Amino acid sequence: MTRIDLTGLDVRPSQVWGGIRLVPLVRAEPVEGLRLHREVYGSGVRLDDGGRDCGDASSPGLSSSVDVGDGTVYTSYVPHGFVADWSGEDRETAAYGTRLGDGSPATVPVRAPHHRLAKLRRGERRLRFLPLHLALEGYLALHFGGPPVLWEEWSREALRRGLSPRAEAAHAGVDVPGLAEALRVFEVHPGQCGVLVYAADALAAAFVVPHPEDYRLLHPTLVEDLYGELVHQYAHYGGPVPAFAARIRDGAGGIRGLSDLRAAAREQERRWAVAHDGLMARDLLETTYAFERVHRAGPFALYRFLPPFLRDGREQHIGELIADRKGRTAYLKTFRLSDAQVRRGYLLRRLAFQDWHLERTAGELGIVREELVRRIRAAGFGGLLDANGLARAARESQEG
Repeated sequence: MTRIDLTGLDVRPSQVWGGIRLVPLVRAEPVEGLRLHREVYGSGVRLDDGGRDCGDASSPGLSSSVDVGDGTVYTSYVPHGFVADWSGEDRETAAYGTRLGDGSPATVPVRAPHHRLAKLRRGERRLRFLPLHLALEGYLALHFGGPPVLWEEWSREALRRGLSPRAEAAHAGVDVPGLAEALRVFEVHPGQCGVLVYAADALAAAFVVPHPEDYRLLHPTLVEDLYGELVHQYAHYGGPVPAFAARIRDGAGGIRGLSDLRAAAREQERRWAVAHDGLMARDLLETTYAFERVHRAGPFALYRFLPPFLRDGREQHIGELIADRKGRTAYLKTFRLSDAQVRRGYLLRRLAFQDWHLERTAGELGIVREELVRRIRAAGFGGLLDANGLARAARESQEG
């Protein structure tokens, strides 16, 4: 599997609120054998370093704290979780709408997690996982063990322990201008099992579930999800986008009755769907991704995926999905990376491909070694570098 397969999902005309466009995705038939449920954690669940339940927290939701020993404590908080259920039982099981503190911050720091994010309890046919955190974990851990070889330019601390916990900033959906209002006022279509969210007509996120009832229940959680910096900027500074409008002309054949009018309207919907898939969602659907299977769930499998980190201006998304044995998507959630995040992923991959050797990596990129060092520091990875080794190499280069 290398691409996202949305077979069985049909696009419906978009709904617009200011700069936010929501494109409904509907199924003629739900995915059989899989449901996504909501689970209420009660007064809260706290997890220790190993991901074990260690008692109720003071507020609803899922949180974990890790004391690193120098007075610093890393705390992660997840506003809602999903449960994939292939047992055939109709059980409601995903918490959402929770907060940590008095209000919602402008940005949510996301760090490499310290506990398992997908859990299958023994004997159960239900998998609990944290939406988007599987995908973010894969991105944050990308080639982050540090250099495998003791090159003189790399610090011994980095070689022994890898990099310190990595962080990226993301915006909560409630802080994306117009999103909360759009989700509140837009109608949910019959058979709707997903949505594509656009900000200033730039794809912000894709969300797909197996059953219409699951979507109706989880539709409000979109405002609690994480969105990238680029999406927040587009929604904040972009102007209103044009709404979908069907134009049916009384041509040579004429509209002689309701059946002709219905056929003409369906043709307009078909043209919209073709234009949408071929233009607006093209980068999401045509990109080749690297998929990693996280868990097998009966006849389904849970994956997370990373883009190729190409520097060609195309959209780059990370995400997670549940697919059946034919590769068809039952569940999907994506996160659009900013240009800076794409650059960091690209740089890490180039370094890892050359075993973190500065000279070889600089040669592959077509730049000098000093420029590569500057890019590494600008990307926030300067802690890996050994200042003494770099200074010595610079002196030797000048003397030579």
